[in-house]
Amino acid sequence: MARFFSDENVPLEVVRVLRSLGHDVLTAFEAGQANRNTQDDEVLRFAVEEKRAVLTLNRLDFHRLHRLTKRAHNGIVTCTRDPDSPALAHRIHEEAMKAEDLTGKLIRVVRGAMEA
Repeated sequence: MARFFSDENVPLEVVRVLRSLGHDVLTAFEAGQANRNTQDDEVLRFAVEEKRAVLTLNRLDFHRLHRLTKRAHNGIVTCTRDPDSPALAHRIHEEAMKAEDLTGKLIRVVRGAMEA
């Protein structure tokens, strides 16, 4: 199962479902990182230190960061907003299981479909 660091824009229901599926998810709130206007590169740095993949709805910024960063990372999973949080969590789970090892990968999970 994956180890995720969920930034503060990921719905808590997504986190709950991922945990119920066996994933280890640390939220920004639990890590004391919420409501601090933390820059994306610092979110990634923290996730690397914690050996976790970033889980975020902040797609464009993290796609850019993945392209431009020279820093090795444990994965970045970006998602589109979906009012059906359990369905979104299940799509994230499916992609994480398919990828097996998220290290260095950018995984895009979009509403109604998945693309890598």
